[in-house]
Amino acid sequence: MKDKKDVLDKGPFFHGTRAKLKIGELLVPQHLSNYQDKKSNHIYFTATLNVAKWGAELAASKAKERIYIVEPLGDFENDPNVTDKRFPGNPTRSYRSKSPLKIIAELCAWERHSDEEINHMLTSLKKLREQGKAVIDD
Repeated sequence: MKDKKDVLDKGPFFHGTRAKLKIGELLVPQHLSNYQDKKSNHIYFTATLNVAKWGAELAASKAKERIYIVEPLGDFENDPNVTDKRFPGNPTRSYRSKSPLKIIAELCAWERHSDEEINHMLTSLKKLREQGKAVIDD
């Protein structure tokens, strides 16, 4: 376990998804990614509600959007897909771990991004995929 002074972020932490999960359940890597057609080696989470909302809104499913409050059960690192490529210094407070995340609670009320914002993001992601630039370093 890291020394308290070495902790990247104290949270609280969120995970946006469309999966229906129970309190106490563990989110673990090696499940199909919401963003690529492959299993993910990491579990991704954030310490900002805005980023968690994007996770729920963009998840590949027609199920209800959900945001969970989670507790990392092991070490985690800055998400290099965000911090190295788009937002140096990690202002989005985006992380990933190979260790499980424990579901602490579900955030039952939150304001979605507008349909216009979501459609713009989906269009941007589609364009990146078409250009071969939507590769996730996992």
